[in-house]
Amino acid sequence: MTKRTSAKYKIDRRMGENIWGRAKSPVNKREYGPGQHGQRRKNKLSDFGTQLRAKQKLKGYYGDLTEKQFRKIYGEAERVRGDTGEMLIGLLERRLDAVVYRAKLVPTIFAARQFVNHGHVLVNGARVNIASYRVKEGDVIEVRQKSKQMALILEAIQSVERDVPDYLEVDHHKMTAKFVRTPALGDVPYPVVMEPNLVVEYYAKN
Repeated sequence: MTKRTSAKYKIDRRMGENIWGRAKSPVNKREYGPGQHGQRRKNKLSDFGTQLRAKQKLKGYYGDLTEKQFRKIYGEAERVRGDTGEMLIGLLERRLDAVVYRAKLVPTIFAARQFVNHGHVLVNGARVNIASYRVKEGDVIEVRQKSKQMALILEAIQSVERDVPDYLEVDHHKMTAKFVRTPALGDVPYPVVMEPNLVVEYYAKN
Protein backbone atom coordinates (compact mmCIF):
# COMPACT_ATOMS: atom_id res chain seq x y z
CA MET A 1 0.00 0.00 0.00
CA THR A 2 1.39 3.35 -1.01
CA LYS A 3 1.78 5.67 1.94
CA ARG A 4 -0.03 8.96 1.45
CA THR A 5 2.64 11.55 2.10
CA SER A 6 0.41 14.58 2.58
CA ALA A 7 -3.16 15.37 3.55
CA LYS A 8 -5.52 15.61 0.58
CA TYR A 9 -6.45 19.23 1.32
CA LYS A 10 -2.80 20.17 1.59
CA ILE A 11 -2.39 18.87 -1.96
CA ASP A 12 -5.25 21.16 -3.02
CA ARG A 13 -3.57 24.17 -1.47
CA ARG A 14 -0.18 23.27 -2.88
CA MET A 15 -1.71 23.14 -6.36
CA GLY A 16 -3.85 26.21 -5.71
CA GLU A 17 -6.86 24.33 -7.10
CA ASN A 18 -9.71 22.24 -5.76
CA ILE A 19 -8.59 19.22 -7.77
CA TRP A 20 -11.31 16.84 -6.51
CA GLY A 21 -14.10 19.42 -6.56
CA ARG A 22 -14.95 18.90 -2.90
CA ALA A 23 -17.05 21.45 -1.07
CA LYS A 24 -14.80 21.29 2.01
CA SER A 25 -11.59 22.11 0.14
CA PRO A 26 -9.72 25.03 1.77
CA VAL A 27 -8.99 26.42 -1.69
CA ASN A 28 -12.63 27.53 -1.75
CA LYS A 29 -11.68 30.01 0.99
CA ARG A 30 -7.90 30.42 0.67
CA GLU A 31 -6.28 30.19 -2.73
CA TYR A 32 -2.75 30.62 -1.40
CA GLY A 33 -0.49 27.69 -0.55
CA PRO A 34 0.08 26.06 2.84
CA GLY A 35 2.78 27.12 5.29
CA GLN A 36 4.09 30.44 6.57
CA HIS A 37 5.23 31.52 3.08
CA GLY A 38 2.03 30.46 1.34
CA GLN A 39 0.74 34.01 0.89
CA ARG A 40 3.82 35.31 -0.84
CA ARG A 41 3.33 36.68 -4.29
CA LYS A 42 3.48 33.91 -6.88
CA ASN A 43 6.07 34.20 -9.61
CA LYS A 44 5.21 33.24 -13.16
CA LEU A 45 6.10 29.61 -13.74
CA SER A 46 8.73 28.62 -16.30
CA ASP A 47 7.91 26.00 -18.94
CA PHE A 48 9.55 23.41 -16.68
CA GLY A 49 7.53 24.64 -13.72
CA THR A 50 4.29 24.46 -15.69
CA GLN A 51 5.06 20.92 -16.83
CA LEU A 52 6.06 19.86 -13.32
CA ARG A 53 2.86 21.29 -11.85
CA ALA A 54 0.77 19.45 -14.44
CA LYS A 55 2.48 16.21 -13.48
CA GLN A 56 2.07 16.85 -9.73
CA LYS A 57 -1.60 17.69 -10.17
CA LEU A 58 -2.39 14.55 -12.15
CA LYS A 59 -0.29 12.37 -9.84
CA GLY A 60 -1.92 13.94 -6.77
CA TYR A 61 -5.42 13.48 -8.14
CA TYR A 62 -5.05 9.69 -8.19
CA GLY A 63 -4.18 9.50 -4.52
CA ASP A 64 -0.76 11.14 -4.56
CA LEU A 65 0.95 8.23 -6.32
CA THR A 66 4.66 7.88 -5.77
CA GLU A 67 6.97 9.08 -8.53
CA LYS A 68 8.04 5.47 -9.15
CA GLN A 69 4.44 4.33 -9.61
CA PHE A 70 3.52 7.25 -11.83
CA ARG A 71 6.66 6.96 -13.96
CA LYS A 72 5.96 3.28 -14.51
CA ILE A 73 2.42 4.02 -15.74
CA TYR A 74 3.76 6.75 -18.01
CA GLY A 75 6.34 4.32 -19.41
CA GLU A 76 3.54 1.89 -20.30
CA ALA A 77 1.55 4.66 -21.97
CA GLU A 78 4.59 5.69 -23.97
CA ARG A 79 5.04 2.18 -25.36
CA VAL A 80 1.50 1.96 -26.73
CA ARG A 81 0.82 3.28 -30.22
CA GLY A 82 -1.26 6.44 -30.16
CA ASP A 83 -1.39 9.67 -28.19
CA THR A 84 0.72 9.13 -25.05
CA GLY A 85 -1.26 11.63 -22.98
CA GLU A 86 -4.56 9.94 -23.82
CA MET A 87 -3.06 6.52 -23.11
CA LEU A 88 -1.82 7.77 -19.73
CA ILE A 89 -5.30 8.91 -18.73
CA GLY A 90 -6.77 5.60 -19.88
CA LEU A 91 -4.30 3.59 -17.78
CA LEU A 92 -4.92 5.75 -14.70
CA GLU A 93 -8.68 5.37 -15.04
CA ARG A 94 -8.32 1.59 -15.28
CA ARG A 95 -6.81 1.34 -11.82
CA LEU A 96 -9.21 -0.51 -9.52
CA ASP A 97 -9.16 2.23 -6.88
CA ALA A 98 -10.00 4.82 -9.57
CA VAL A 99 -12.95 2.73 -10.79
CA VAL A 100 -14.28 2.30 -7.24
CA TYR A 101 -14.01 6.06 -6.75
CA ARG A 102 -15.62 6.91 -10.11
CA ALA A 103 -18.50 4.54 -9.34
CA LYS A 104 -19.25 6.60 -6.19
CA LEU A 105 -18.82 3.59 -3.92
CA VAL A 106 -16.51 5.63 -1.67
CA PRO A 107 -16.20 9.40 -1.05
CA THR A 108 -12.52 9.95 -1.98
CA ILE A 109 -9.75 8.37 -4.02
CA PHE A 110 -7.81 7.85 -0.79
CA ALA A 111 -10.77 5.97 0.71
CA ALA A 112 -10.95 3.91 -2.48
CA ARG A 113 -7.37 2.75 -2.11
CA GLN A 114 -7.91 1.74 1.51
CA PHE A 115 -11.25 0.13 0.66
CA VAL A 116 -9.62 -2.08 -1.97
CA ASN A 117 -6.59 -2.88 0.16
CA HIS A 118 -8.81 -4.06 3.00
CA GLY A 119 -10.47 -6.64 0.76
CA HIS A 120 -13.94 -5.11 0.37
CA VAL A 121 -13.99 -5.39 -3.44
CA LEU A 122 -14.65 -8.25 -5.86
CA VAL A 123 -13.72 -8.23 -9.54
CA ASN A 124 -15.72 -10.72 -11.60
CA GLY A 125 -16.59 -12.48 -8.34
CA ALA A 126 -13.03 -12.81 -7.02
CA ARG A 127 -11.62 -10.70 -4.21
CA VAL A 128 -8.91 -8.27 -5.31
CA ASN A 129 -7.01 -6.26 -2.71
CA ILE A 130 -4.51 -4.47 -4.95
CA ALA A 131 -5.47 -0.85 -5.61
CA SER A 132 -3.33 -0.66 -8.75
CA TYR A 133 -5.02 -3.73 -10.27
CA ARG A 134 -5.90 -2.86 -13.86
CA VAL A 135 -9.48 -3.59 -14.86
CA LYS A 136 -10.43 -4.58 -18.38
CA GLU A 137 -13.44 -3.63 -20.47
CA GLY A 138 -16.37 -5.78 -19.38
CA ASP A 139 -15.06 -6.40 -15.86
CA VAL A 140 -17.67 -6.22 -13.09
CA ILE A 141 -16.61 -4.65 -9.81
CA GLU A 142 -18.73 -5.35 -6.74
CA VAL A 143 -18.69 -4.55 -3.03
CA ARG A 144 -18.54 -7.85 -1.17
CA GLN A 145 -21.71 -8.77 0.71
CA LYS A 146 -20.29 -8.28 4.21
CA SER A 147 -19.22 -4.71 3.40
CA LYS A 148 -22.40 -3.35 1.80
CA GLN A 149 -23.73 -1.71 4.96
CA MET A 150 -20.62 0.34 5.67
CA ALA A 151 -21.41 4.01 6.40
CA LEU A 152 -18.59 5.03 4.06
CA ILE A 153 -20.42 3.56 1.05
CA LEU A 154 -23.83 4.88 1.97
CA GLU A 155 -22.37 8.38 2.37
CA ALA A 156 -20.70 8.23 -1.04
CA ILE A 157 -23.78 6.96 -2.86
CA GLN A 158 -25.91 9.78 -1.44
CA SER A 159 -23.37 12.48 -2.27
CA VAL A 160 -24.29 15.00 -4.96
CA GLU A 161 -20.75 16.32 -5.35
CA ARG A 162 -20.05 14.28 -8.46
CA ASP A 163 -21.71 12.12 -11.12
CA VAL A 164 -20.85 8.68 -12.45
CA PRO A 165 -19.22 8.90 -15.92
CA ASP A 166 -20.80 7.08 -18.86
CA TYR A 167 -17.91 4.65 -19.32
CA LEU A 168 -19.17 2.86 -16.21
CA GLU A 169 -22.52 1.12 -15.71
CA VAL A 170 -23.30 1.41 -12.01
CA ASP A 171 -26.09 -0.12 -9.95
CA HIS A 172 -25.93 1.47 -6.51
CA HIS A 173 -28.72 -0.77 -5.24
CA LYS A 174 -26.59 -3.86 -5.94
CA MET A 175 -23.34 -1.90 -5.39
CA THR A 176 -21.85 -3.07 -8.65
CA ALA A 177 -20.03 -1.29 -11.46
CA LYS A 178 -19.22 -2.54 -14.96
CA PHE A 179 -16.22 -1.04 -16.72
CA VAL A 180 -17.69 -0.50 -20.17
CA ARG A 181 -14.79 1.14 -22.00
CA THR A 182 -11.49 2.88 -21.51
CA PRO A 183 -12.14 6.63 -21.49
CA ALA A 184 -10.42 9.37 -23.41
CA LEU A 185 -9.36 12.58 -21.64
CA GLY A 186 -12.57 14.34 -22.64
CA ASP A 187 -14.69 11.60 -21.05
CA VAL A 188 -13.17 11.90 -17.58
CA PRO A 189 -15.06 14.24 -15.22
CA TYR A 190 -12.11 16.10 -13.74
CA PRO A 191 -13.23 19.14 -11.68
CA VAL A 192 -10.14 21.00 -12.93
CA VAL A 193 -8.26 21.09 -16.22
CA MET A 194 -5.76 18.25 -16.53
CA GLU A 195 -2.99 18.60 -19.10
CA PRO A 196 -1.42 15.21 -19.81
CA ASN A 197 0.30 16.74 -22.85
CA LEU A 198 2.43 18.77 -20.42
CA VAL A 199 3.21 15.60 -18.47
CA VAL A 200 4.45 14.05 -21.71
CA GLU A 201 6.64 17.13 -22.33
CA TYR A 202 7.98 16.92 -18.78
CA TYR A 203 9.11 13.30 -19.11
CA ALA A 204 10.44 13.87 -22.63
CA LYS A 205 12.88 16.42 -21.21
CA ASN A 206 13.68 14.77 -17.88
